[in-house]
Amino acid sequence: MKIAYLINQYPKISHSFIRREILALEALGLPITRFSIRSCQEPLIDKADQEELEKTNVILDVGILGLLISLIKVALIRPRRWLEAFKLTFKLGWNSERGLLLHFAYLAEACVLLDRFSKLNISHFHAHFGTNSTMVVLLNYVLGGATYSFTIHGPKEFEKVEAIALPEKIKRASFVVGISSYCRSQLYRWCDYSEWNKIKVIHCGLDQSFFSHPWQPITKEPLLVCVGRLCEQKGQLLLVEAASKLIALGYTFRLVLVGDGELREPIEEAIKLAKLENTIEIAGWATQAQVKQQILDSRAMILPSFAEGLPVVLMESLALGRPVISTYVAGIPELVIPGESGWLVPAGSVEALVTAMKTVLETPISQLEAMGKNGANYVKKNHNVLTEANKLIQFFKEV
Repeated sequence: MKIAYLINQYPKISHSFIRREILALEALGLPITRFSIRSCQEPLIDKADQEELEKTNVILDVGILGLLISLIKVALIRPRRWLEAFKLTFKLGWNSERGLLLHFAYLAEACVLLDRFSKLNISHFHAHFGTNSTMVVLLNYVLGGATYSFTIHGPKEFEKVEAIALPEKIKRASFVVGISSYCRSQLYRWCDYSEWNKIKVIHCGLDQSFFSHPWQPITKEPLLVCVGRLCEQKGQLLLVEAASKLIALGYTFRLVLVGDGELREPIEEAIKLAKLENTIEIAGWATQAQVKQQILDSRAMILPSFAEGLPVVLMESLALGRPVISTYVAGIPELVIPGESGWLVPAGSVEALVTAMKTVLETPISQLEAMGKNGANYVKKNHNVLTEANKLIQFFKEV
């Protein structure tokens, strides 16, 4: 059994959960061939990502000429299969969000993949995210390539189900993975009930470096941390507003935003406008080790997202013994138990966010530590990457 992974961009700063899954599969004795459609445009600051880059085959490295050659080559060698894939490409591309031209590019990428797969003796492809990477492995399968499966994270896939042909991708897949029970329920909506048995739940997981990390007491410093891309859906702008209200109420604390993104400038402007330069710091992108330390230095993690799948950073915080504040969105309530390991607030509510932050600042350290330990035990039991990877191996074997 030889498995290959295909991701649109891999490795990538925000895709550490995929790297952990691949490395866990290999630790369990299953070698993985890595494919990425394109190279990541962001600088890779983590050594682990840099090492993964060296192991990854990039499809678009062949250039436009290479894509055309592969397209023609497969058409000549497998004309019937190629025609079937061409018709499917036209059908799915016509009704898609990205149009026919890009779908014909996906067909060419599938032809490149087919050529490389035949040389590497790949028996099965697994893709992450239900967008273009899954379209490429679907077309590769129709061309006569290996069977495929894919992991859905949400929320974007569920916002444009028909535009990305999700029902067709589920129908032809050997199995489909959802990262939470919520995610599985949404997949049930978009396939016939007779196909529900192919929908599986595999949690994103953490490696042993989190579970074996020495216990570190929570410091008395009123420091809160938010880790995530600076974008609308993560809700950092509301976090700035909530921080301003807390300061007005007389609370003293620090808030560190770890990450970067398209909303950095508006967030910086909001911080300046509210005169919170001494309260809120934007730390930018950080390595895994730096993120760990930022979490350990904090009293709690805050992630006021409007849309999510199941944020790995919340798992990381809980595993390191820090309670979390987040929202009643998607799979988050499956991870964060209010009153036991953190607090959940309605997404978009600044008032509820202020109340939760006040609670964290007023809660005795001993109680926060007890909540952190509850969260650590839960994550260790339900989000161990080796346990989840072993489940995935069983599904690969069934294929």
